[in-house]
Amino acid sequence: MEDQKIKRVYVWEIPVRIYHWLNALVVVTLAVTGYLIGNPLAIQSSAEAYLGYWFGTVRFIHFVAAFIFFFNFLFRIYWGFAGNKYADWKNFIPYTKKYIRECYDVLKLDILHIKVKPFISVGHNALAGLTYFLTFLAFLFQSITGFGMYSAMSDSFFPKLFAWVVPFLGGDFAVRQWHHLMMWFFIIFAVVHVYIVFYHDYVERRGVLSSMAGGWKFIEKDKPT
Repeated sequence: MEDQKIKRVYVWEIPVRIYHWLNALVVVTLAVTGYLIGNPLAIQSSAEAYLGYWFGTVRFIHFVAAFIFFFNFLFRIYWGFAGNKYADWKNFIPYTKKYIRECYDVLKLDILHIKVKPFISVGHNALAGLTYFLTFLAFLFQSITGFGMYSAMSDSFFPKLFAWVVPFLGGDFAVRQWHHLMMWFFIIFAVVHVYIVFYHDYVERRGVLSSMAGGWKFIEKDKPT
């Protein structure tokens, strides 16, 4: 594609980019600290006990990251109504035949590497949007189960709102198992997400990687946005 045939399109607004990178940071923090909470290290030290409060620090970091994660997620839901058309909530729900057909085309291209009729997705393509919707549901489940477990050890008003979760899902052990299992969903999603981003950046050459830093993508001037 020649330079004179390319135009810049402002796709990802600043709130979306802040949400994305903040979410990436807290998810990594939650995964690392959550794994340590579930499988604590046997660290021995000759120092005084009050100097060895590392596990309490890990739990504190996990709880702080959880609150940031939850309210950052709520903000993204709000921005799905307040943001531009690329951030709109309609991009994440398969409610039209066109959306479902594009999911199928992207699946053939990404997984089977079958060349399909070209389609332009300036924002998220349909399959990515559907995947993020499922991820939002996982966000919600992880938040509810996490705050449900936290409610037993907190006197704060907010965690107490989730006190019903543990008995509803069959007890503390079951909730911990589900919460831990979902952590691996996020790890697998992160690996696949990074691969797909690099793949589409190489195939489409529309600035997918740089767009989440600066907000701009590139598209042919004769293509609709």
